Amino acid sequence: MSEDVELDYSELIQDAQKKAYRFLMQDVLKIVADLGDAPGEHHFFIEFLTNSKNVTIPDHLKSQYPERMTIVLQHQFENLIVTDDQFSVTLWFKGKEAHLVVPYDAVTQFADPSAQFGVSFEAVEEEFEEVEDEDAPDSADSDLPDPDDTGDSEDEKKSDGADIVSLDAFRKK
Repeated sequence: MSEDVELDYSELIQDAQKKAYRFLMQDVLKIVADLGDAPGEHHFFIEFLTNSKNVTIPDHLKSQYPERMTIVLQHQFENLIVTDDQFSVTLWFKGKEAHLVVPYDAVTQFADPSAQFGVSFEAVEEEFEEVEDEDAPDSADSDLPDPDDTGDSEDEKKSDGADIVSLDAFRKK
């Protein structure tokens, strides 16, 4: 039986890299939570799948972002709590307070433009619920939000693994 098993090192390496980048993201968020704010000029763009299992966001945001949402952790966030499986944070969208709970498995992109660092994560399809919304706006051509934005924008880029993200999307023009 063991003769029939092949070790796919390419796949094993990709899986290890994905896990390492998720641990890195978790460590960064723990540091920010411990400090109570992002240090210096650091700020973070975090894109996640809103229809992922165990993502908790208010209904008005869920209807506005039925598939993906990008939040910005910069100046206006509170109650950042980081656990082994997820993070939660309180943000404001158009003056309305919103508490979000995001499992790390739902995150598709994490970036710190001030450090010129970014990673994309491959979505694991079986972990996500199917949501069909024919009235949802098509934002396939949208960019990630401006760092001064309140965090209520989204990006429809898809990824094939834990790759470095081009930071041109984050730079002011």
